[in-house]
Amino acid sequence: MRDLSRGASLDRGRAAALPSAPITEIARAKVNLHLHVTGRRDDGYHLLDSLVVFPELGDAIEVEASSVLSLTIAGTFAGALGAGPDNLVLRAAEALRAEAGVTAGAAIRLTKSLPLASGIGGGSADAAATLRALIRLWRLDLAPARLAALALRLGADVPVCLSAAPRWMSGIGEDLAPAPALPPCWLVLANPLRDTPTPAVFAALTRRDAQPAARPIAPFADAGALAGWLSGLRNDLEPAAEGLIPEIADIRTAIAAQPGCLLARMSGSGATCFGLFTGAEDALAARAALPPRLWRAAAPLGKRAAVNAS
Repeated sequence: MRDLSRGASLDRGRAAALPSAPITEIARAKVNLHLHVTGRRDDGYHLLDSLVVFPELGDAIEVEASSVLSLTIAGTFAGALGAGPDNLVLRAAEALRAEAGVTAGAAIRLTKSLPLASGIGGGSADAAATLRALIRLWRLDLAPARLAALALRLGADVPVCLSAAPRWMSGIGEDLAPAPALPPCWLVLANPLRDTPTPAVFAALTRRDAQPAARPIAPFADAGALAGWLSGLRNDLEPAAEGLIPEIADIRTAIAAQPGCLLARMSGSGATCFGLFTGAEDALAARAALPPRLWRAAAPLGKRAAVNAS
């Protein structure tokens, strides 16, 4: 476990009103069901079109009142993540304090269950969950536009992770719109436990001129209808990521071969791949059938508890 405490004076009057019990927020994994690269700005940022969802699986952020701002990290992947000032959780906390003029501190605990640099928004989700938790702890009332701007300064994926709800995402990640209601379904996720640097994947792209997906207005009738719509789309980063980590193709193929898999694809910049399943039985069986050397998880898209991650 790592620890970093940073000096910060405590506003004693305000501290008396802060919640005494720890506050917990789940930093749910971000999965790109499709991802089209539609262009690149002059500053180098890529323009994207994506349907983003958040299965019931993720890291956990716990905060409680303290006289200083500190971070401890535990969990499966704690050893691979430093708790220094560059940690996105601490950067989010510092940014929120500066934006809101807060002088109070907070003891922050991150339980890291998602693999790092894996294309499922772990760091961005952690930052977003930190913002949500500290807003509750410090009892802030920040205008949505200010909060969205603050989140975007932390990273392009942080705004969509703030809501942790299905969203159409475009621009560099700042243009968000509610997605149609999604049908009950499960995702199986698998990662080879190899970091996939996002800049290297984008640098390997050969085309950046995809068209945005036509957005359905009506809800999808069932998981099969969702998979059918997705089958006409793609993840434009998949070929570039596979060129860097060929094992991605093997993982995607292994997921697709599982009984009940409706669609298999890579998420984000990789290397995590996902399979879409109608229900728990097939998803849990698929998760168990994948090679144990992989990080594997199965989780619903509905509001139920996460299950089976290793």
